[in-house]
Amino acid sequence: MEVKPMIELLKRTDPRRVKFAEKFRRSLRYYSNENDITLRNNGESKTNDDGKDEILRHADNRVSSNFHQLLVDQEAGYLATVPPAIDVEDEALNDEIKEALGDNFNLRLNQLVVDSSNAGIAWLHYWIDDDNQFRYGVVPPDQVTPIYSNDLDRKLLALRRSYKQLDPDTAKYYSIHEYWTSDDVTVFKSRLPDYSDLTTMDDRFSITDVSSGQDLGASSSIKHGFGRIPFIGFPKNKYERPDLFKYKGLVDVYDDVFNGFVNDLDDVQQVILVLTNYGGTDLDIFMKTLKENKAVKMDSIGPGDKSGVDKLTIDIPVEARDNVLQRTDSKIFVDGQGINPVDFKAIGNASGTAIKALYGHLELKASVTESYFRDSITELVRAIMRWLKVSDADGRSITQTWTRTSIQNDLEQAQTLAQVAQYSSAETIAKGNPLVPSDGWQDEVKARQDDIVVNDGYGNQQAQDDLNDGGKDGEA
Repeated sequence: MEVKPMIELLKRTDPRRVKFAEKFRRSLRYYSNENDITLRNNGESKTNDDGKDEILRHADNRVSSNFHQLLVDQEAGYLATVPPAIDVEDEALNDEIKEALGDNFNLRLNQLVVDSSNAGIAWLHYWIDDDNQFRYGVVPPDQVTPIYSNDLDRKLLALRRSYKQLDPDTAKYYSIHEYWTSDDVTVFKSRLPDYSDLTTMDDRFSITDVSSGQDLGASSSIKHGFGRIPFIGFPKNKYERPDLFKYKGLVDVYDDVFNGFVNDLDDVQQVILVLTNYGGTDLDIFMKTLKENKAVKMDSIGPGDKSGVDKLTIDIPVEARDNVLQRTDSKIFVDGQGINPVDFKAIGNASGTAIKALYGHLELKASVTESYFRDSITELVRAIMRWLKVSDADGRSITQTWTRTSIQNDLEQAQTLAQVAQYSSAETIAKGNPLVPSDGWQDEVKARQDDIVVNDGYGNQQAQDDLNDGGKDGEA
């Protein structure tokens, strides 16, 4: 890509990029508990009992409610605490893929769920490092602007990645613009918003002769050799819309009513006395007399006059506001497809069926997210297999087994398992055992097998054969 075409591409994609970034940053504000109610305080929740210059209304408390972060983290924890198990029908290859994904795969998957919830789509970038190891990382969504084809396949044709970088020589920030295609990447830099100073970043990549190892200099462009753009999108839903749009208005209503309630509680302590035909002229003397004598002298002009002391106070509609807050709180969790923590207190020692019903809305949301993430993880696994030089990397069957993390009734599950044990395989029993970690069922089968062989005393071979047959005779 030359400089002039790149300037044109940057200008054409800027409106879409700016609109996307605004939605993402708004979601990030709410995820960081910096709701619109706190805009006047630069995003900080503050109490202020003397923030307004009004006679009866002094308080201007602005405290943000953290619903959005709770709903997003609920799904991320429910869906991505345990990463999906990958099976490509080859144990040795499974181990190599697991090693390439690394120990932090679940944390990165969790971040992808959070990013996709806040932006509508999350992005992952993979590359081969200097030690020829497969590496991947999560890219902030507002850095990426994809360019798709207009056909039904919606193929990723090119990708723009823009971000800020500090120049250590000048202590100033400038913008880096990467342009990726299926063959190569070219890097540019600029400082001006109209890109009139855009230039190639000629020292970005060092070029080395593979055969001789000789240093051939530096370049702004390099062929990455993947045969496709090494970025994978993780969309949240069909339209790639962030979750906040579903309940932002409700959260704002809750903040408005809640803070109005707190303001009234502060303001109700402000009492204004209205004096009619007060006999004195000095208000300080009036307050002193009232404090000392618990009474004040008022002038009267005769029967029927209105001399006396009245007070102005604020009435608080407690019942109406409580009703609005409770209804709004409940609707936020319904529209956000989450679980209200208050509901956990209500169920007590509930049955497994009741707990599953409690997770119904969250499971529906998580299932949709999983369905879109499956294709993306498949693409990541195929990229790893291509790096491992697997001959059928693009056609091999890939099975993903996802595990939910939720509260469950372990006693009920164990009792159910005991009732069906004689009809179930050792593998099924190990997987269903509430005391066995979801990723440790294979170790449990092996431990059970060793225990039978060692402790039977005699007839060990028979017990071993029964276990290998699936434990259908009750030995498992």
